[in-house]
Amino acid sequence: MSFTLIPQAKARLHRSELAVPGSNPTFMEKSANSAADVIFLDLEDAVAPDDKEKARTNIIQALNDLDWGNKTMMIRINGLDTHYMYRDVVDIVEACPRLDMILIPKVGVPQDVYAIDVLVTQIEQAKKRDKKIGFEVLIETALGMANVEAIAQSSKRLEAMSFGVADYAASTRARSTVIGGVNPDFSVLTDKDESGARQTHWQDPWLFAQNRMLVACRAYGLRPIDGPFGDFSDPDGYISAARRCAALGFEGKWAIHPTQIELANQVFTPSEAEVTKARRILEAMEEAAKAGRGAVSLDGRLIDIASIRMAEALIEKADAMK
Repeated sequence: MSFTLIPQAKARLHRSELAVPGSNPTFMEKSANSAADVIFLDLEDAVAPDDKEKARTNIIQALNDLDWGNKTMMIRINGLDTHYMYRDVVDIVEACPRLDMILIPKVGVPQDVYAIDVLVTQIEQAKKRDKKIGFEVLIETALGMANVEAIAQSSKRLEAMSFGVADYAASTRARSTVIGGVNPDFSVLTDKDESGARQTHWQDPWLFAQNRMLVACRAYGLRPIDGPFGDFSDPDGYISAARRCAALGFEGKWAIHPTQIELANQVFTPSEAEVTKARRILEAMEEAAKAGRGAVSLDGRLIDIASIRMAEALIEKADAMK
């Protein structure tokens, strides 16, 4: 390991992140009884300009009056380029001790996070707030992706990053009309076989961006979370997208519809077989250590200290879900 050790963000269960419009009290009531790990009550994209102030009032009432159990409760504020943002932060943070986190949209530079940090810090001090507010940032522009490593180091409050695929596609001028989906033009063509036939293999146009954000998160101790999949009538497409991210190392995915919550929870929960294998790895390495060996084989494959770290991380995640 490097001599530079990066502290890890506060551990939270973050398999599913449910988006709920702050302009709809009925949806908020229903979400309180859902199986989502994290809920963000939205003041930004899901709320029309004329409804912004009412949404703020709705969210304050919901955070204070509803039983949210052990869910992580978050608000998505409006962007720093709007005049709604400061009142989103001041009104809700001052009035809602149940609030755990703030989701900051369209972060482009570290200073965007710093600005919210200053405001929240002053409110916490003024109100003598015991619980420190955490941050999640949305990386959803070309500017944000270009500065993602610097943004990842921007605040000690920062816990997670989400990849906002829709605005990112718009920012990069990607030819995409399906939020989080694939495009048949983003594919490769095989060479001709003996008969002259060729095969087309679709690829994931978001892989580079997701992977870059993932590396920044893991380098600086944050949770990487994948954003929305727009077609909530396509559970197979959602599961496929979620599995790709889980394979990369993401911890969870947004749900923009209640039907997507359980899908996310299933994909990002380690299977019993994975947990069993991880425990066997730790047992095998413990036996190897007693025998004075630094590496050992298990089921015909070499395992070493890196295997231990991966196994410990998986077991830690599984234990958090009990």
